[in-house]
Amino acid sequence: MRYYSTNKNTPEVTLKEAVIKGLAADKGLFMPEKIKKFDTAFFADINKYDFREISLKVASSFFEEEIESENLREIVFDTLQFDCPVIKVSDQIYSLELFHGPTLAFKDIGARFMARLLRYFLHDNEQRVNVLVATSGDTGSAVANGFLGVEGIHVFVLYPEGKVSRIQESQFTTLGQNITALEVRGTFDDCQRLVKSAFLDDELNSKMLLTSANSINVARFLPQTFYYFNAYARLKKAGVLDGKDLIISVPSGNFGNLTAGLFARKMGLPVKHFLAANNANDVVYKYLKTGSYKPVNSVETLANAMDVGDPSNFARILDLYDNSHHKISKIIKGFRYYDDQIKATIKKVYSQYGYICDPHGACGYQAMEDYISTNQAGVFLETAHPAKFKETVESVVGDGIVEMPERLKSFLKADKQSVPMKSDFNKFKRFLLSYGKV
Repeated sequence: MRYYSTNKNTPEVTLKEAVIKGLAADKGLFMPEKIKKFDTAFFADINKYDFREISLKVASSFFEEEIESENLREIVFDTLQFDCPVIKVSDQIYSLELFHGPTLAFKDIGARFMARLLRYFLHDNEQRVNVLVATSGDTGSAVANGFLGVEGIHVFVLYPEGKVSRIQESQFTTLGQNITALEVRGTFDDCQRLVKSAFLDDELNSKMLLTSANSINVARFLPQTFYYFNAYARLKKAGVLDGKDLIISVPSGNFGNLTAGLFARKMGLPVKHFLAANNANDVVYKYLKTGSYKPVNSVETLANAMDVGDPSNFARILDLYDNSHHKISKIIKGFRYYDDQIKATIKKVYSQYGYICDPHGACGYQAMEDYISTNQAGVFLETAHPAKFKETVESVVGDGIVEMPERLKSFLKADKQSVPMKSDFNKFKRFLLSYGKV
């Protein structure tokens, strides 16, 4: 299968080229030339398969032409060494828990898959690959831990100073080895601009092999389709979907997760509507209301992984639906919640159902509660373990309620290693070039 740019001003490339390049030469994002649709027989029997078996079938639709079947099976099964269970919260609303991986966040799946896929493609490559990733929270930890110790690959994590939680920061600043953390004086959008600018700099790319591990990379966001199919299978097996429409609510920041859900729908997954649950960073929320897309500077919120003012993956959504506001707004319904509303939802869900949401999951839950009607079943994505936001969550539900997993405690005990960096591309470029000579 070939991959084209959303800007359509550069030749199509192979999967290997798309994964290694990350971003197209014309600044666009890569898209698969076709999306294969599953037949009805697959969905009739989907509840008979486990998570890894379902994921392998989905992965084969995208990758089987360029990856040997046994290798693809190994990549998928090694990626998914943990489950993503569906948990009942109320009579109509279920939580898809995506925080059971190594860093307790949904991005573990995409990051682990990409690390293994990149290693597969680079097995005979002699040049070091430099992975650049901007993070507003969980991406950095997932990518850093996914690539930790992988020979021939060095990861540079760019994150905004003072705008990620202490736990999130500890998960990628304490690793050392082939992971370098850059603490940028600015916002996530500044970090993202530095990364994108690096991919488009001729001198840098002539001297270093660069790729991205953000959701702009097809190897990061496509594997996120796996758990949408799995959620459907688990609900079907439980009899929840009998005669009901499925609605899925997605906490949305850079929109890679929601884009993956839309891909799943294009592949035949019977989802009636997706809910884009935004925090105060509401550029897509406003687009869905008005048809006008106007990027802005991001603002800091409790749901920091969603603090994005110009979401990269929105270009893929526009491409997927022919730039039609009518088509997009028919499928995606937008919701927006401010910090006081997020806290109120965390408190309400815990007091009524005994379920603890993290700030992102709280946005997803509230959007579902505000939208769902009779003859519908709702799933919201719980994207991170509430312990990653322990102070925020316990300020609402009470001290000592959120248990800290051992793997998070170990990160907090380690020493921080980071490099201060201004949000100036020339200084970032010089740093990379000097590092590349080491």
